[in-house]
Amino acid sequence: MRNLKNRLFSKMLPAGLLFGGLALLPLLQTGCFRPMAALSFVNRESDPSQGEYCGVARAEPSEIDPRTQRSLVKYGSLVQKYSGKYDLDWRLVIALMRHESQFSATARSHRGAFGLMQIMPTTQMELAMKLGVPETESPSNNIKAGIYHLRSLYRAFEAVTNEENRIRLSLAAYNAGLNRILDAQAVAVFLGDDPNDWEAVRSALPLLSKRYYTLHQNIWESGKPRAGYFKDWQQTRTYVETIMDYYDGYQLALR
Repeated sequence: MRNLKNRLFSKMLPAGLLFGGLALLPLLQTGCFRPMAALSFVNRESDPSQGEYCGVARAEPSEIDPRTQRSLVKYGSLVQKYSGKYDLDWRLVIALMRHESQFSATARSHRGAFGLMQIMPTTQMELAMKLGVPETESPSNNIKAGIYHLRSLYRAFEAVTNEENRIRLSLAAYNAGLNRILDAQAVAVFLGDDPNDWEAVRSALPLLSKRYYTLHQNIWESGKPRAGYFKDWQQTRTYVETIMDYYDGYQLALR
C-alpha cells in the first residue's frame, strides 16, 4: 500500500519529472480525492448541452500523452464541472475515463457498457431516473452519470477513514459492482482482516470464486457469496492499479 503522505509530498515535485522518469512513479504517488480549483478550463462553446466543451488546462502538451490532451480540450470542462458538483478530483475521473473507454464517446463493451464512463445498461436507467435526464449516452449525460455513480460508491464506504483505501474500494466497486466488494469485505472479516483496508479486500477477491465454496458455507447461510461467484477478480485488481497509476501521473502533470 502506497503511503498517503508520500502521495501528498509528491505534489510538490516538478511536473516535468513525470515522463522523464516513469520508474520513479511508485515513489511519487499522490491521492487526494477532492476537486482542485487551481486548474481551470476556458469554455469556448456557447451550448453546453452538446457536451463538446473546449478548454485549455495549465499543463504543457508534452507533459501528458496526446490522446489525453485532445480529450481534455474536448471534455475537460464537462469533467471539471460535474466533478466539482459532486466533490471529486476531476483528474481521478479523467484517469477512470481513460481506462474505461480510451476517451471514446461511442465505446461499447461486450457486456453492453456504453460511453466515456462505460456505464452498464441497468445502471444507466437507474442513474437517468435519479438525475432526471432522458438518457445517459450523450457525452455530457454519460460523464455526469458516471461521476454521480462514482461518488455514490464513494459514499458507500464512509466507514473507511483512510482516503487512499476509500478511493481504491470505490474504483473496485465501479468495476465489479458494490455488492461484490461488500462480499469481499465479508470474507476479510471472516479471516480476521480489516475490511476497510484495500489490501485485505484485494486478497479476498480471489476467494469469491467457486473453488472456495467450502469457505463460503462458513460465511453465508446460502452457501455462496450474495453477489454470486466471482471469476474476474484479477481484472478488478488490475483495473484499480491501472487507474491509480494514471491518476498519479495526472496529478503531477495537471495542476
